[in-house]
Amino acid sequence: MSECFSLAFGVGTQNTAGNWLEVFYPQPMLHPDPKLVQVVAEQLGYSEGNQALLLKATQCEALGKALEQAGFAEAGAIVAQFAGSSRPLVATILATDEAPSSTPEAYLKLHLLSHRLVKPHGVVLAGIFPLLPNVAWTNQGAIDITELPQRQLAARLKGDTIIVHSIDKFPSMTDYVVPAGIRIADTARVRLGAYVGEGTTVMHEGFINFNAGTAGTSMVEGRISAGVFVGKGSDLGGGCSTMGTLSGGGNIVISVGEGCLIGANAGIGIPLGDRCTVEAGLYITAGIKVALLDDADNIVEIVKARDLANQTDLLFRRNSQTGAIECKTNKSAIQLNEMLHAHN
Repeated sequence: MSECFSLAFGVGTQNTAGNWLEVFYPQPMLHPDPKLVQVVAEQLGYSEGNQALLLKATQCEALGKALEQAGFAEAGAIVAQFAGSSRPLVATILATDEAPSSTPEAYLKLHLLSHRLVKPHGVVLAGIFPLLPNVAWTNQGAIDITELPQRQLAARLKGDTIIVHSIDKFPSMTDYVVPAGIRIADTARVRLGAYVGEGTTVMHEGFINFNAGTAGTSMVEGRISAGVFVGKGSDLGGGCSTMGTLSGGGNIVISVGEGCLIGANAGIGIPLGDRCTVEAGLYITAGIKVALLDDADNIVEIVKARDLANQTDLLFRRNSQTGAIECKTNKSAIQLNEMLHAHN
């Protein structure tokens, strides 16, 4: 069998109508061995395309043994654990990376991101929202919102209480995967589908959306919106914000380079290059006018902030007397920015 984009075995939750609410994949695979895919295909009757195949618990023992005999002991052990389970089981095969067409496919792609198998913008997520039902996330797992009142009543009659943590399309990442080498003070603020690089600390007010995250060591006390990827060694101060890709405002993909600092309550609507600093409280939107300064703080040129997108070694600040937004070479940078000093 030819190369497959991704494959995973999962256990999930369905509502009383048999519709998927969520799926947990303990060990998703990216570009799995074609021989492994062949074994799965033969056991489950898979032929081609992207499919989410319902697994019967009785199939799992045979599939687990077949995988082990073919030399895939780890995958076989996972499937073998499913044998005898009364939970909804699924084998999701993505032959190619294209827009997901089912809830199990959508959840597999979110898992690939949070397992650090792909980076933000590294997997097709077009059309994902209709495939993610709005779910009550509770201490008893995912519950269909329309079925929640009856479940709450049944629990009360037994002397129990269902605690609803959130009503959302996305669950907490850490309910599905905890990447190595991270700290998260409030796990509810990091959604499944976030890519949290090793060495990252997310403080209580920090937030990371799906298809967004950090490449490596970073301190996150602000908001990393959907689609935004933050480079290694960059810090986001308390209450700061990055403009995401879901709420309009042009087609610029926002990112933060390495070694950057976005001050408390500041924000960006342009991608930053490496070693850039945005002063606390200053929000840089794409169309805002910025005065470029030389080393003597003389104005060289007035440009729109979008013209500075992805430029390195910049310091954005607001003039405390005039209120004008200014930009000059970041004094902590090793090299001077050629664009800012071309007229010196």
